Amino acid sequence: MLPRPTTHSKALGPGVAGPELAVATSAVLDRPPQPTAQRPLSGAQAFSVDPSLVESADGPRQHTQYPYVTGTSVLAVKYAGGVMLACDTLGAYGSTKRYKSLERIIRVNARTAVAAGGEISDFQYITRLLEELATDDYRTDDGIELGPREVFSYLTRVMYNRRGKMDPLWNSLVVGGVEADGTVFLGTVGMIGTHYTDSHVATGFGAHLARPMFRERQSDDMSEADAEALLRDALRVCYYRDKQSINKFQVAKATGEGVAIGKPFALETKWDYKAFAAPTKWAIGAW
Repeated sequence: MLPRPTTHSKALGPGVAGPELAVATSAVLDRPPQPTAQRPLSGAQAFSVDPSLVESADGPRQHTQYPYVTGTSVLAVKYAGGVMLACDTLGAYGSTKRYKSLERIIRVNARTAVAAGGEISDFQYITRLLEELATDDYRTDDGIELGPREVFSYLTRVMYNRRGKMDPLWNSLVVGGVEADGTVFLGTVGMIGTHYTDSHVATGFGAHLARPMFRERQSDDMSEADAEALLRDALRVCYYRDKQSINKFQVAKATGEGVAIGKPFALETKWDYKAFAAPTKWAIGAW
């Protein structure tokens, strides 16, 4: 006869037998066990848990209250026949540039791309959700593929659901792609479920640094080359002004032909501007 499995958990105590599922014998079927505080409904042996060991020394279990490893701005614009997304590859641990080759743009399916700023581990969780969504959609095999608008709607519900549980996912998401009828879609979702669609979007500092450039130069009928040039200029400004950014970027484009994520690249920079040499010279109250 095999020995019963035991546990070495501090909560259960070393060598204490866990509640294995009991085999339904005739005696059990004739007199089904009643659930009590000491005996599970399955009829297995009772066990006890020491509450003082379940909770940590710092108090009861808590949700994530502050992001640790984060990514900064995500930029995206529409152009003729598609949408283009861009961001850097940094995962910053506080002010430390810790992980310099993180990819924050993913391909959901042939028509949709998603990029994220904020907590990297939460984005990894969202990535798994999207992989399950795409796998389930493929398994259905009905000839219909999820479009960017459906993925966008799904993510708004995920983010708001977690916000309602007081356990938000600390991310700002950008969803871009092309619908089956050729319509170009671009939208962004915040960490508490706030969302909107536009011809150009930006998260993080990019909302302050890049969108003024987008308002002046972006148009829905601009060429792919003009869209990439605009994004490169905006990324350069973000790199100059955002200390949580590095000079290593990725650009992805989603068109009717599919989603393509480019390899990381660096931008040419210029640091000998007079304003950089004396940044507070004309600032009121500076010295």
